[in-house]
Amino acid sequence: MILGEVRTLSAAGLHPVLEEALTLALTARPQEKTPGRVELRGDDIFMNVMQFATQSPTEKKAELHEQYIDIQLLLAGEERIQFGVADSARQCEERHVEEDYQLCREIADSQSITLQPGMFAVFMPGEPHKPGCSVGEPKVITKVVVKVRASLLVA
Repeated sequence: MILGEVRTLSAAGLHPVLEEALTLALTARPQEKTPGRVELRGDDIFMNVMQFATQSPTEKKAELHEQYIDIQLLLAGEERIQFGVADSARQCEERHVEEDYQLCREIADSQSITLQPGMFAVFMPGEPHKPGCSVGEPKVITKVVVKVRASLLVA
């Protein structure tokens, strides 16, 4: 997991592909988009614009990905994300290969971060994360999840 802020993006030490993906997402002005998928570079880099109410962590499941890196970028509101290291997901459901996700009920030795607008968190394949958790009372947030094909980092 990598944590950073868009205002200091160049100092975040990101792989050039991840920095490019965030730059493409920000240039697309996601705050002006309606919720849904926006292609940035075909299926290699795209973003999902979302607006929803946060929930208690007990109401949510963690997610895992194999093919894509998740960059969770908060645009408005406040969001807590629980996460763990690779191989810490427990009680996992069936893997959805085509959609590249698997849901899990638990993260062993989970940690949490709180995102404020302009902050991002990068989750690599195999790192379980439970986004959309409330900080205090549930509130509506606006965010973008930038999806980056992991194989782009291996060239």
